[in-house]
Amino acid sequence: MSPEHDPTPHPSDAAPERPLPSNHLYSIEYPGYVRETSVPYAVQTLGGQSSLEAAFRRNASRQDALLELNLRPENPFSHPIPGDVVPTNNIVLKVVKRKRRRLNAAGEEEIVGEYTTEAVGMVPKTVRFRSMVDYQYQPNANDPVTKLRMAMANLDVDAIREYRIPREKEDYLLPAAMNVDIDPALLYESTKSQSSNPETSNLRLFPPPLFTRQGVPQNYFFKANPMSVITTAVDEETGEEKKRLINKMRWKGYGPATIMYADAEVPTKPPPHVEEVRDQFDKKLVAALEARFKERPIWTRAALFNQFSTADARTIHNSKVILPLCCYVFQDGPWRDTMLRFGYDPRKHVEARFYQRLYFRNLNHPIARPSVVSRRQETRYSLANQNRVVENPADEGRRSHVFDGLTVTSETAAFQLCDIVDPMLRKMIEDESDLRDTCNERDGWYTTHALERIKAVLRHKFFSLLEGYVASDEECLRLLDQQAESKTVKPLDRKLKPSKHNMAKGALPPEDVAAMRLRATLDRNAKNFRGVK
Repeated sequence: MSPEHDPTPHPSDAAPERPLPSNHLYSIEYPGYVRETSVPYAVQTLGGQSSLEAAFRRNASRQDALLELNLRPENPFSHPIPGDVVPTNNIVLKVVKRKRRRLNAAGEEEIVGEYTTEAVGMVPKTVRFRSMVDYQYQPNANDPVTKLRMAMANLDVDAIREYRIPREKEDYLLPAAMNVDIDPALLYESTKSQSSNPETSNLRLFPPPLFTRQGVPQNYFFKANPMSVITTAVDEETGEEKKRLINKMRWKGYGPATIMYADAEVPTKPPPHVEEVRDQFDKKLVAALEARFKERPIWTRAALFNQFSTADARTIHNSKVILPLCCYVFQDGPWRDTMLRFGYDPRKHVEARFYQRLYFRNLNHPIARPSVVSRRQETRYSLANQNRVVENPADEGRRSHVFDGLTVTSETAAFQLCDIVDPMLRKMIEDESDLRDTCNERDGWYTTHALERIKAVLRHKFFSLLEGYVASDEECLRLLDQQAESKTVKPLDRKLKPSKHNMAKGALPPEDVAAMRLRATLDRNAKNFRGVK
């Protein structure tokens, strides 16, 4: 093969090699014209410098590797344009054009441009806005909710405090106030027929944070809710009848009336929405429950269910309404998690001390949900024994709420004082020499010293039964003597919230905490005085 036909390029004909720079740059394909003076505003529409740094970080998470372009950052109702950070291998070139003048062949002066290029850096990541832009919706600027949202965005405290929930007028259609040229194909059928009096929607619909993230439109297949029915409502002020849609299958919460210990009054009747459905449930069971509350004003759930058969107890539990028709509950205090008769205030009756509830958690007892197989077996066993005749109704777990100091029926201790029949504990509970004049939020009608002694004995006897032996009264007396000698009662560093049930699980009363602080200060001053001597 002759040299002039050799396909191999000569080294002098190849393009010159240039080293790639080590600088890493990042690019944003901004969907808009950005001037040099408007760069700060463009960065603001992208979320600021912090958002850019988080998106371009080397090991950025998938959530951070997203940028949102908000072309109206001052409007909280404006939906952003999503942008994705994609890997690239681009090179940033610096192009310089130099101009010089020269004479051409005709003797005329002409301008010749010379271009030089220089690689400035590599672009490993680029932000691209290729997704579908979300739908935009601007609510009425004069609506109170719109003004509240703008005040929250601007941190206008005065406007936030002045906000009040407006009354619902149900004026969902208003006469059109603006003459806007709209394509007739976009109008509702009702609006077309009433061309002389067109109407606009006034539903006060506020946009969600996002409408859609889908890049391709999809068929919605809209269907009306089959459970929604049209009902007629009468305006109390004007007497005008209006039609509205009501979901007849909507969920209603039927919980008992609940109060805090600090509330001055106790409920005297069920909540109105519970009273409305009284006739829909078994009246005999409701009457039986009311009779139980006449016999005893305060019950624990276990003690109350033990007064009924298995089938009736299951019906009461599943109905969710029968109990709220007969009782109310305390969220905290000595009678927390108990059910009380309407109108009965245990804070005003000293005999209510017998219904105070003590609870001990067994830390060695694993809290695990039983398997489906175990629950099915328990259900079959309970159904098989449901119709069996029992000679002594007190058996078969009917005394699970009673503590006699000899048997244990559960691995968790939750007893009312009236249900403790152990002779030693019964004597301590009925002792009237160590009671308060007024009810206390933590200890009820007992003093702290008396209630702590009862707790110590009950705890020792209960956990002794779990270990397999019966604790004697001599052991409990020695335990009380040791407790009196040690006097180690540690105050809490902070006041727990009522939801933590602090007033029944070890929190000291404020007066006791103040006394302990005063005693510690006096002891510290006495030591300092002796040191100075």
